[in-house]
Amino acid sequence: MHSKLPIFITATALLLSACGNNVTGVKSTQTDSLSTDSVSPSVETKDPNSVKKSSFAGQTRISAVKTTTAFESKILSSDLKSPWGIVSLPDGKLLITEKGGTMKIASPSGTLSAALTGIPAVDTKGQGGLLGVTIDPAFAQNRMVYWAFAEPVSGGNLTSLAKGKLSADEKAIENAVVIYRATPAYNGKLHYGGRVIFDTKGNLLLSTGERSDKETRPQAQDPKSGLGKVIRLTTDGKPAPGNPTIDPARPEIYSYGHRNVQGLAIHPVSGDVWEAEFGPRGGDEINLVQPGKNYGWPTITYGIEYSGETISEGLTQKAGLEQPVYYWDPSISPSGMTFYKGTSIPEWENNLFVGSLSGMHIARLVIENNKVVGEERLLSGENQRFRAVIQGNDGALYAVTDQGRLYWIGKK
Repeated sequence: MHSKLPIFITATALLLSACGNNVTGVKSTQTDSLSTDSVSPSVETKDPNSVKKSSFAGQTRISAVKTTTAFESKILSSDLKSPWGIVSLPDGKLLITEKGGTMKIASPSGTLSAALTGIPAVDTKGQGGLLGVTIDPAFAQNRMVYWAFAEPVSGGNLTSLAKGKLSADEKAIENAVVIYRATPAYNGKLHYGGRVIFDTKGNLLLSTGERSDKETRPQAQDPKSGLGKVIRLTTDGKPAPGNPTIDPARPEIYSYGHRNVQGLAIHPVSGDVWEAEFGPRGGDEINLVQPGKNYGWPTITYGIEYSGETISEGLTQKAGLEQPVYYWDPSISPSGMTFYKGTSIPEWENNLFVGSLSGMHIARLVIENNKVVGEERLLSGENQRFRAVIQGNDGALYAVTDQGRLYWIGKK
């Protein structure tokens, strides 16, 4: 199926669109100056969901910043079906998962392939389906692909990790095999986590959710459970060497106390692992993930139940539990994310870009010394649920939305 012709949108046009102006096809240049002055207004203007106070300055509602370099975006395709994961192939093509259980390859211009064959069945109920995807660091030699998915099993479903080889003709995944299952199974349809990336040592990092329901939430704190964790594995699905020993029963666990991690990224300078985590109302988080650490859910949170009720004891801090680097109140529903590494847009260097679902934008976070010092909201006039964002081999950002769009974002 061929993509639609690219639609060009620039930063200023997007700002006008957010104010209700119809600017489709308009080109212009953003000239606002970058500012991280602590007294400048926050990018967030809505009332918070919760009355809880942050634990340190800059932990939420940080000062607004704006990009000075002229940039633009293009809609390469609007023909995807609920895309979820995206990864750049060495030749510049993009491998994209669709929630319903298919993978497709997009050309640099946005032309989509037919669905690849050879993908194991997925459970598509609720938030389930075919989820995150990545490729082997040695893909040019071995053509190996790794993906997370909601797997139907006896007793319900679970977050699983599979691998297979992309065929030479790019029409199939060959010899697909499940290499890890985040047990126990649960008969639910929410909070699978599902991002998968490689760390700097060539090991896989997989995020799992705690499955949302009150009966499963405590498993995020249980080191004998695979739910609500960041898992670190070899490419064979075994516990990676050097993992922390949280519990001998689960040597694959890297960190725990997570709610629903849908964003994972490696800092391009430090190699540190960062994550974006769905919280309850007013409790979405960005965390710097350290081995063996407990990130608190559901014992501590800055959010509240969707009903407005208090969660657990209403605590935001407790000894031995980690604080988020940053949180959003009200929630934006953060999903896939990436760090920018390049020189074409200088002020983006080492910034974190996070897809936002309910917020309908891409959040740009300026990070200095592991603290967020500025936030910008990109493409907010598009009214799209941004599910994932990556940096392609051409240095530009690529994003997919629940509504089926594939975006290119780069220097004008």
